[in-house]
Amino acid sequence: MISKTMQDALNAQINLEQFSAQLYLAMSAHCTGKSFKGFAHWLMVQASEETAHAAKLIGFLLDRGGRLELKAVAAPPTDFGGVIQVFEETLAHEKSITGRINALFEQARNEKDHASEIALQWYVTEQVEEESKVGEIVDHLRAVGDQGGGIWYLDSKMGKRVIG
Repeated sequence: MISKTMQDALNAQINLEQFSAQLYLAMSAHCTGKSFKGFAHWLMVQASEETAHAAKLIGFLLDRGGRLELKAVAAPPTDFGGVIQVFEETLAHEKSITGRINALFEQARNEKDHASEIALQWYVTEQVEEESKVGEIVDHLRAVGDQGGGIWYLDSKMGKRVIG
């Protein structure tokens, strides 16, 4: 059986993962509106991953006898500026998620909830990968800027991302 405090913390993370999916959908639509369909595709895949992250946490919570408590998801913004700003905001958001995952992991450790600690290890590792991937995209975008052929090349490259 999972503790009430861990249950509440996992529910908060599930809702945050759902917000992340909504945020990336909004960013995808924003990029589509600017004719950056490759970046839009990358963000759509990211939104899918966030939904899968929430589903994985839901399964874990329910397997431990916890109760799922979904909350209303706040509406994300609709305007994000240029593509560089979109991915800078994506990186900042992923860093904030990392902080939340680390706090959850620490809570599990403090409660001696070994099952939660082990389950959350996957998310700790995933966040290292997320920050690395998005950080690389930000570096590339900053190198080529918002103008010229370089950004269109990157857009084409981002359109090749697959789920998984």
